[in-house]
Amino acid sequence: MANFYTDNADLRHHLNHPMMRKIVELKERNFSDAEKFDYAPSNFEDAMDNYERVLEVVGDICGTTIAENAADVDHEGASCSGGRAHYAGPTVKNLEVCRQAGLMGMAMPRRLGGLNFPITPYIMAADIVSRADTGFENLWGLQDCAETLYEFGDEDQKLRFIPRVCEGETMSMDLTEPDAGSDLQSVMLKATQKEDGSWVLNGVKRFITNGDADIHLVLARSEEGTKDGRGLSMFVYDKRNGGVTVRRIENKMGIKGSPTCELVYKNAPAELVGSRRMGLIKYVMALMNGARLGIAAQSVGVSELAYREALAYAKDRRQFGKAIIEFPAVAELIAVMKAKLDASRSLLYECARYVDLYKVLDDISKERTLTPEERAERKEFNRLADALTPMAKGMGSEYCNQNAYDCIQVHGGSGFMKDYACERIYRDARITSIYEGTTQLQVVAAIRHVTTGTYKQLIDSYAATEVRPELQSLKDRLAVLTEMYEKAVAAVVAVNNTAYTDFMARRMVEMAGNIVMAYLLLLDANRTESFTRSAQVYANLAASEVTRHAEFIHSFDPSQLDIYLAHE
Repeated sequence: MANFYTDNADLRHHLNHPMMRKIVELKERNFSDAEKFDYAPSNFEDAMDNYERVLEVVGDICGTTIAENAADVDHEGASCSGGRAHYAGPTVKNLEVCRQAGLMGMAMPRRLGGLNFPITPYIMAADIVSRADTGFENLWGLQDCAETLYEFGDEDQKLRFIPRVCEGETMSMDLTEPDAGSDLQSVMLKATQKEDGSWVLNGVKRFITNGDADIHLVLARSEEGTKDGRGLSMFVYDKRNGGVTVRRIENKMGIKGSPTCELVYKNAPAELVGSRRMGLIKYVMALMNGARLGIAAQSVGVSELAYREALAYAKDRRQFGKAIIEFPAVAELIAVMKAKLDASRSLLYECARYVDLYKVLDDISKERTLTPEERAERKEFNRLADALTPMAKGMGSEYCNQNAYDCIQVHGGSGFMKDYACERIYRDARITSIYEGTTQLQVVAAIRHVTTGTYKQLIDSYAATEVRPELQSLKDRLAVLTEMYEKAVAAVVAVNNTAYTDFMARRMVEMAGNIVMAYLLLLDANRTESFTRSAQVYANLAASEVTRHAEFIHSFDPSQLDIYLAHE
């Protein structure tokens, strides 16, 4: 069977990005762990070799075990009985293989039992796992909840909980409720502090991924009489202490191996994480940014699988005496699928690198005072990560759905049947643009980076890079698209109407995303020639989309806004 890391040269390209040296040297504190742990790297090359070796293990497990089990997991699904959720049999085997390979708690420090991976290679592992089984990535990938405990928990909580995650215990983030979906300010699960200072939780949570996990991060209302986000705190709940039962699991369209639970809390003992009242304002925002990056990786993994399934079928299926990939309509469809996959992956890892840089500088700030230069860098990297996270999640998940749709289209009538993997891919893909914030909410998060110029500054930094002569005409095209984008944004801002800006937000964010991804693919092609085809195809796609949105903005009469916003 295939190794899902070594059979994809694009992953090695992104792993070996020039920014990785700075990331690794900061993450490893100039490799000081080498004196304490015999498996810690002693230099940059050693660290990169370590990432490669672990990713090869991930790729092997995914290719030989998790992918092989995916159809059976989808068929069996998770179940609920006796107040507990139960994984499908093959899911249990998948988790055990990952535990035995030491693939849990990958990004956690070595002193807590982790591998001390930067975010970028960890997200690469998530990309690979998602290609193997989209639903399983939800279980395996929730290990990144430990990052929130590491950032905001006290030392005792870190020492008690994080090693358990590194040893293979699972996590969940219990945020949403029956009456509080994306509007987390409305969360009402009650946290009560007892006379001895301890806390208990009472209420209901709904749509909780992996809701019967060993360790839960829980958003709850700790301040009596409050109704907004200022009354919410973050808690950690240990399943071993009891008090939480699974009322039901949802019967879902896809990702059936991942139990989505409704939980009932009855005097469940819990511990406060960090400070009171900061649960939503600070801690959940950090938690959600990590989760959204994880869904962006999941989306790329699904896009990869959809593309590979479509390509293989198109080469094998013969009609009218030749393989259907020889028909221009099919060839075009597959070329665009590959371009969307490559573009979304380039954006994913660009985002991951900025997350890496600001998080590691933030972590260093807890050990020593940052220099003025480091403080400025942390602020800038945080801003760029904040801008690219909703774009990577929003546009990556939309491309994931489009690729899943086109995968079935390539298969024709066969794609509608359960005999082929594309039917499962299509069902699994649909959730990516919904959970951890719908695409529409990602636009809400991203629009301020349009109006404040963050995306334009990023585009300008890409445009300043010299490219090989044969790529210059492609770069010139992107400069024209950038000018169109600037004029469209200026036209919207000039109207000076918040409702109008919100109405045009999706178009402006997509324009920015198209140009950012087109530039990233151009720079990929500048480093590695194999990306040239996707860079050219995606530039054509970007030109079409940017032009379409620009024409709509310039021809739209703001007085017609009520036609769209009126409620029947």
